[in-house]
Amino acid sequence: MLKIRLQGTLRDIRWFRKLIEQHEEIEVLRTSEPFANKGTNKYFRVYSEIEKKER
Repeated sequence: MLKIRLQGTLRDIRWFRKLIEQHEEIEVLRTSEPFANKGTNKYFRVYSEIEKKER
């Protein structure tokens, strides 16, 4: 399992999250709600847990 942190605008995070959820070799186990970064209302972070799909 990998724990990854995505950081960027909400639009960019949604785009990348959709990309990894549709990938045939990746299973997304969990994704957090967006957290606002301190000092800005433009950038957010999201935490995801992913692993390689078993075949």
